[in-house]
Amino acid sequence: MTTTAQSPSTTGRFPEKKPSAAFSDLTQALQRPPRSLWRDAWSRLIRNRAAVAGAMVILFFVFVAIFAPTLAPHNPLQIHSGQGFLPPMWVKQSATGKAGVPEFPLGTDNLGRDVLSRVIYGARVSMVVGFIPTTIIVLMGVTIGLIAGYRGGFVDNVLMRITDIVYAFPDLLFFIIIMTALRNTSLGQFLNGLFLLFVALALVNWVGMARLVRGQVLALKERDFVLASRAVGAEHSRIMLRHILPNSLGVIIVSMAFLIPGAIITEAVLGYLGLGLRPSTNPNDIFITSWGALLLEGQTAINNQPWILLAPAICVALVVLSFNFLGDGLRDALDPRIRE
Repeated sequence: MTTTAQSPSTTGRFPEKKPSAAFSDLTQALQRPPRSLWRDAWSRLIRNRAAVAGAMVILFFVFVAIFAPTLAPHNPLQIHSGQGFLPPMWVKQSATGKAGVPEFPLGTDNLGRDVLSRVIYGARVSMVVGFIPTTIIVLMGVTIGLIAGYRGGFVDNVLMRITDIVYAFPDLLFFIIIMTALRNTSLGQFLNGLFLLFVALALVNWVGMARLVRGQVLALKERDFVLASRAVGAEHSRIMLRHILPNSLGVIIVSMAFLIPGAIITEAVLGYLGLGLRPSTNPNDIFITSWGALLLEGQTAINNQPWILLAPAICVALVVLSFNFLGDGLRDALDPRIRE
């Protein structure tokens, strides 16, 4: 009688082994198409709820600043006779004995100007002060830090000593001196004093960016890809702009996200001290008032109409908090050592 041979899998003596879950996950990961650093950072950033919420709040205030003439219910300089110190519309009777009306959602100031319209127009100054000086700071700091870190030697020593001198000067004191000394000059009157504020912010705050970029350059210029570029005869400018700078963009972007709220707070402080944007009486001006100037107005009227102070203070807090959330999210997303 002939017998047929049975395979081990048929008899059950040698059961087929299934791949482990870890091996299966590794196989699936290897089969996925490769992703760039920026694409991987974006995918991790959008999973950070706090960062996404912060970005949405920032975009909202940018939208408000751009379309302020359309969104504002009244002209921010229009004086409504007999409507001074009206409370918000949900207050039935304030300390002055007046009741809020829907026409003025956040009430009016002592002259009868709509508080909500002035807060909306104030967003323009804060957004511009946040982005334009930060752009100048980044350009100055990146240029100086890149040259100092790459050239080294005497050039690095001179640039870093200048950086140390500027860094040692108190920031707020410098702003106060500049704004006080040049406020009545033609430079201080240009754009109602906003240009002078740009200059004051840029002259001091570039030192932190320069030190940060210099440290990145010192770490990158001895890497293999930089040494290979030197070996094939690449120009120094090409090495700095095409190899070193792109690999430093992560820390530069994160630093920018934290510089912007610092500039907004500085403008608010200077405006509260009466050294910020000059009051405008021209309704056609782009920059009529600022949140810092509104804080100064609200401080004197805190008992009669607290929302003159509370409304810009809440806006400043929301913008600064949103930028901090976004900065934390960018830092986590752009760090290649962090993997979920």
